[in-house]
Amino acid sequence: MKILEDRLARLEQSQWLSPQDLQAMQLERFTHLAVHAWHHSPFFRMRLERAGWNPQLRWTAASFARIPLLTRSELMLKEEHIRCHAIPPGHGKTYRMQTSGSTGQVVSVLRTDETQRLWLSIAMREHLWHQRDFSGTLAIIKAMTPTLDDPVQAAKLGWGPPATLFRQTGPAYTQPLSMPVAEQAKWLARIQPHYLLTYPSNLSALLDLYERGVAHPPSTLREVRTIGETLHPGLRERCMALDGIRIVDLYSSQELGLIALQCPDSGLYHTQDEHYIVEVLDDEGQPCAPGEVGRIVVTDLSNFATPLIRYEIRDYAEVGPTCSCGRGLGTLKRIMGRRRNMVTLPDGSKHWPLIGSHHYREIADIRQYQAIQHTLHDIELRLVCAPLTQEQEAAITSLSHRALGYPFKLRFRYFEQELPKTQGGKFEEFISRVD
Repeated sequence: MKILEDRLARLEQSQWLSPQDLQAMQLERFTHLAVHAWHHSPFFRMRLERAGWNPQLRWTAASFARIPLLTRSELMLKEEHIRCHAIPPGHGKTYRMQTSGSTGQVVSVLRTDETQRLWLSIAMREHLWHQRDFSGTLAIIKAMTPTLDDPVQAAKLGWGPPATLFRQTGPAYTQPLSMPVAEQAKWLARIQPHYLLTYPSNLSALLDLYERGVAHPPSTLREVRTIGETLHPGLRERCMALDGIRIVDLYSSQELGLIALQCPDSGLYHTQDEHYIVEVLDDEGQPCAPGEVGRIVVTDLSNFATPLIRYEIRDYAEVGPTCSCGRGLGTLKRIMGRRRNMVTLPDGSKHWPLIGSHHYREIADIRQYQAIQHTLHDIELRLVCAPLTQEQEAAITSLSHRALGYPFKLRFRYFEQELPKTQGGKFEEFISRVD
């Protein structure tokens, strides 16, 4: 507990450092990681040598940028050689973590007590940034989460770590994502939470019910914390329209932990620079400027078991400006999603479509939708609703063409039940299968 308190106090101080001082701190921490990986990871010894480095040299931003990127495929196929065969004593025990593998590429890495302490400290930082009332009731709806609906147990367990390590909290209730959305709405109305933690797609489904008047949001609800999926434009506005409920989004990955937190002042995503080096790179591997979109590459400065050095996480983001809050931490303006969430036009250009517009529901009672691009000219539009009339299909086609930025041929396909999610419970509204 004392370790976590000290770390949280250091985070309170370090967030106000200048970007230059934070970069110097990162390079110093990376030196320790690189020396360890040099001695104990066969994969990274060869990779660091290829970058022209040995333990007698100091790292600079330029020499760090020469390290080749680590791909998900490499991590999946070569984890045994990437893994260090010894870790520093202070890092504690190791734990194996396996991702859900939303694209079929399941990866497995070792994490440690130290990486767990890192997660706890950053998660607590996020609570404190947003000044949550720890006496409030928390509701959690996530994949592979057991039901906890007993008031006595909910009060006894509280919000769980990290909050319960630092504060006395109110009760926390949980339900699995498999619970039907209509039942979720009834459950939330009964327990009246102050805070809800769930995925953006699940929140969107709840908002559908609230907007149609089929159900009513809990009168106590102040904030929804969204995780696990890309937060699409429009969802914040829909949520605010319901009694001023705000969304606070978190950017994380199973391999790495909490990478960026939403700023309580500006709404930008602050990268957690004390423990990660987060790069946003263009197609030539150069750093993107504010306003530019590129692929996210992350180095975990705390994992000495399975080093993740310049790991290409496969997400894209828009670089943000210097934040008005005064923190020296870097910023991301938007998390765009995966490359496979980009639409490809017939000329070969790509962009992120505006699929996600709730205007679809102004045309028909569409409970869920998903667009899948199969070819450069053909897109399948999956809808959970009764078959539309010709006029409704024409209206949806017009909206879709504007969202996609091109008059693709649309194939409508209707479903009675909810569209499938990944094993981890995630849902993507647009998927491109064009290479």
